[in-house]
Amino acid sequence: MANVKIYSTPTCVYCKMTKEFFAKNNIQYQEFNVAEDAKAREEMVQKSRQLGVPVIDIDGAIYVGYDRNALAKALNIQ
Repeated sequence: MANVKIYSTPTCVYCKMTKEFFAKNNIQYQEFNVAEDAKAREEMVQKSRQLGVPVIDIDGAIYVGYDRNALAKALNIQ
């Protein structure tokens, strides 16, 4: 099983879409609210070199934004 982390904010529509995609496909993930967690925000910026959300870390590969096809490919979802 992949190690999945999502860096998000409560008001981000694309973050919600990503989490819905994970739920629909039974993908377990660890969520970090970068609006409240400064340490997580710093980690996200270090990984992605930007402040935009969502930032998804799948086994160390970084995906910025909700790209359903890229996420499905990375998680071996048909």
